[in-house]
Amino acid sequence: MRIISGKLKGLIIEGFTIDGTRPTMDRVKESLFAMLGQAIEESICLDLFAGSGNLGIEALSNGASEVYFVDYNKIATQTIHKNLDKAKINHPEWIFQMDYLEALHYFQKKGKKFDIIFLDPPYQSGYLNSCIKKIEELNILNENGILVLEYENYEVNYQNFQSYKKRNYGSKTVEFLRK
Repeated sequence: MRIISGKLKGLIIEGFTIDGTRPTMDRVKESLFAMLGQAIEESICLDLFAGSGNLGIEALSNGASEVYFVDYNKIATQTIHKNLDKAKINHPEWIFQMDYLEALHYFQKKGKKFDIIFLDPPYQSGYLNSCIKKIEELNILNENGILVLEYENYEVNYQNFQSYKKRNYGSKTVEFLRK
């Protein structure tokens, strides 16, 4: 895997092989960040189900001021640490090894709100709709914040959000939601 744009463009980052994980393809990532445009600059982001940290590091490369990485898997969080070290980004306090619901409650208790939340849970896990519902319930997305969803063959329920961009890449879909 590599960072495809921004100040870290060309940086090769580590991945891993765990059932249910798959990195965001370069062409999907390139399109996703092009669609975000200037919204990424100086933003505070959450990379939930972060895996290797691929999306979050790309966000930092493109001007995000902070990215919080959450993954339940210890191998994933170790990989994120290695990849941030490789990128010379020294913020271990941005990495959380915890369940996604636990993390969302943690951020709400700390009063942390996000401009952009990347939601790329394991496909077929059913976590996407519960995440959207919990993010709304806990009010951790800023007023003009964006939810960036990546999913495959899934019916997304977002009653109090509005879809404003949606692109299909084969069986994968990237969709942007706002309040």
